[in-house]
Amino acid sequence: MRRREFITLLGGAAAAWPLAARAQQGERMRRIGVLMPSTADDPVGQIRLGAFLQGLQPLGWVVGSNVQIDIRWTGGDAGLSRKYAAELVALAPHVILAAGGSTVEPLLQASRAVPIVFAIAPDPVGAGYVDSLGRPRGNVTGFATFEFGLGAKWLELLNEMAPGRTRVAVIRDPAVVTGIGQFGAIQSAAPSMGIEVSPINLLDADQIERAVADFVRSANDGLIVAASALATRHRNLIVGLAARHKLPAVYNQRAFVAVGGLISYGPDLVDQYRRAASYVDRILKGEKPADLPVQAPTKYEMVINLKTAKALGLDVPPTLLARADEVIE
Repeated sequence: MRRREFITLLGGAAAAWPLAARAQQGERMRRIGVLMPSTADDPVGQIRLGAFLQGLQPLGWVVGSNVQIDIRWTGGDAGLSRKYAAELVALAPHVILAAGGSTVEPLLQASRAVPIVFAIAPDPVGAGYVDSLGRPRGNVTGFATFEFGLGAKWLELLNEMAPGRTRVAVIRDPAVVTGIGQFGAIQSAAPSMGIEVSPINLLDADQIERAVADFVRSANDGLIVAASALATRHRNLIVGLAARHKLPAVYNQRAFVAVGGLISYGPDLVDQYRRAASYVDRILKGEKPADLPVQAPTKYEMVINLKTAKALGLDVPPTLLARADEVIE
């Protein structure tokens, strides 16, 4: 779903939210909490939330009629995540929709009773959200995103798009399990391609800018951006740095390529939010998170920005173009 469609959907839903108190008598009002890791004006977060709302509609949930939705936006701030997680739990929702570690963890700290459905989680078992994928137990389930082995795929794509790389920086968030795991997969695959990899830890904008500038040495350098909420938050800065330093870069999601990144490959994260609506629906109808197995992605997408490739002096191989799900010109 594109942004225009989202605005239409969200506009109608937002207008309906204050009407929740007017729900018809006799129809039980359900309450959904939503904890988003982006800011309210972030188009990526808006589109993902819109996909979730769109997924609820055919299941019979009408905002203001039989369901009330309380949304909190954290902007990637850890303190706000804890604060808003506690706020949502205090509202006694029937279920809470969360993204990845930056929202699931504070929700679990706030409650081990309120059902939680995550739309995005790279390693829910390793992170301790669930006991196993098939039998989550506890109050959490949802939709996993990345296998750590996907990191090797990103390195292969970089080698295919811009052959001859000898040094590659990997921007990652070391504070989350996925940042460590994805870097490990990239590091394991690098020797067979004759590539040296170096981590750049995500902290703040100034630190990212300095670290990228310090890394660049030659025309044979490249960049990979591992998946994290913090990387998505800084996507404009990271894409801008890649352009400034002439670094061919591979990203984990379309949002980076949409703002000028070279190429991305990963699960369709918008689809994950749409699918999450089905689990929220089942919980609202009486099922328990412990009985709903964690599901793997069903859709992956590769997106290529031809304008960026041209600016970097790269000829995109026809084999890559043929495999691309979307080409931005």
